[in-house]
Amino acid sequence: MYPLKSKSFFLSIVFSCLCVVFASAHVGSSGVLFQGQAGAYRVMVNLQPPDVIPGTAMVTVYVESGNVRNVQARPIYFRTGDKGAPTSDPLSAVPNQAGQFQGIVWLMAGGASSVQITLDGDDGKKELIVPIVAISTAQREMPAGLGVLLSILGLLLVVILITAIGASASDGLLKTGANLTPKQRRARWINMGVAAVVCTIILYGGSSWWNSWAANYNRYMYKPILGNAKIVNQNNERVFQLQIDSNSINKSSQRRTVMSFLIPDHGKLMHLFLVRQNSLDAFAHLHPERRDTTAFEAYLPKLPPGKYLVYADVVQRSGFAETITDTIDIPALYGKAELKTDPEDTYVVTDPLNNPKQIPIDENVVICGKPGTRTKLKDGSSIVWEGKPEVSFEAGKPYQLAFEVVSPDGKPAVLEPYLGMNGHAAIVRSDGSVYIHLHPVGTYSMAAQQIMQKRLADTTKIYRYSTDSKAFRDSIDRYLTSLKLLAPAERDQLLMASMNGMDAKHMEGMKHEHRIVFPYAFPKAGQYRIFLQIKRNGQVLTGIFDANVKAASM
Repeated sequence: MYPLKSKSFFLSIVFSCLCVVFASAHVGSSGVLFQGQAGAYRVMVNLQPPDVIPGTAMVTVYVESGNVRNVQARPIYFRTGDKGAPTSDPLSAVPNQAGQFQGIVWLMAGGASSVQITLDGDDGKKELIVPIVAISTAQREMPAGLGVLLSILGLLLVVILITAIGASASDGLLKTGANLTPKQRRARWINMGVAAVVCTIILYGGSSWWNSWAANYNRYMYKPILGNAKIVNQNNERVFQLQIDSNSINKSSQRRTVMSFLIPDHGKLMHLFLVRQNSLDAFAHLHPERRDTTAFEAYLPKLPPGKYLVYADVVQRSGFAETITDTIDIPALYGKAELKTDPEDTYVVTDPLNNPKQIPIDENVVICGKPGTRTKLKDGSSIVWEGKPEVSFEAGKPYQLAFEVVSPDGKPAVLEPYLGMNGHAAIVRSDGSVYIHLHPVGTYSMAAQQIMQKRLADTTKIYRYSTDSKAFRDSIDRYLTSLKLLAPAERDQLLMASMNGMDAKHMEGMKHEHRIVFPYAFPKAGQYRIFLQIKRNGQVLTGIFDANVKAASM
């Protein structure tokens, strides 16, 4: 009934599945890590999204402080909110692992969503929300052996069906001991012929329908937004320009206007990271301004010439975070390179990967460190990466990357909020295939979490998007302008309070936390470089460290 060619139709509905990736301003890292407080409970949550939609996400909760007896989890989708969310599923306590719970959550729809974790213990019930995004990126191939087996079984079913229909007009009408008449034999062949034609039409129609569906799916399958980066000369200054390739944005109703509905993350509409390719010895964190819907630009600092990796982070109004990637050739310095698009734009140079003795000469040079070592910053303070110098991390395993900042006098340093956080980090693999913008609270976009929290508070069952892109852009531009008019300390206080729900008292105490911890799981083996950024005395400082990651143990 179903020949080999029809494996794109029969049971491929079941076996041809949609692969997904998690998107949160990163490239090459699956899953999401959250670290923070839920009342008196301090927890770390590890979400591993499914590779099929519908599918199950693996949820692991590590309770670091507080006595928690029960943990539950449920998905909440941006479109349907709390009212359209299913009931929670319990997570099981992991045997011989105190404070660790694990289980699955079904994700039945793609797009911006989240997992709500409910903890029940001595401090009562507390909840937290962790953003996650599932998107269709590919179709799995049916295994060849299974396709052959199904084809043989399908052919057998077709033969049996045609034979049974033929018998219904001949042998099935015979009395015991009687023989077929010529008329009955003709009827059997006619019925079998009609059945064969009908089966062929059904198979052809079904195959055509499935192929049409698959072609339509491939047309709208998620593809990353592409950008075209270039350097232009404006009044003898190097200016970085990024033009979004509108052809790379799917023409579906949800994607075609994506660049018209961007929201700020940490008070910036775009976070741009430039890293010199292969050597990873030059780094810049810039904040380009929007010139029109698809064009952004920023003055370049005194980066040395060379080929650079481009990572540009943006967040959609649904909380969907994306990284636009490209490469760019930066020419030799001309002009003074003293203009800044944003006062918090920074750059730094360091020793090349695998060549620690080749120290560059630059006003912003920082010597690269490694676990267990101290690296000195531009203002004389130092950052120490806690750990053993020769440690190798294991791919896929969650770690807490802990750093301590020390003042020039050797005392714990006093840190200031930088873009609403105590610190930021960018991690890049040596070949550029892995990039992530990290925060002490986890691997997700803070704007995405804010959006999901607001969606939870909204009692609307189905969210209706505004279609007035100009009004939306204007409102965002007014907000960004108002931020620029604030004093740096006031702006950071506002950003930190809005992102973390902290009041001024908590913020003041946070300034004295000289220890910064970033949760992260390196996705694959290789060499990685970590660019850690903090703020002291109104100055953004960058520390650099290398990490070696080995393959996951079986």
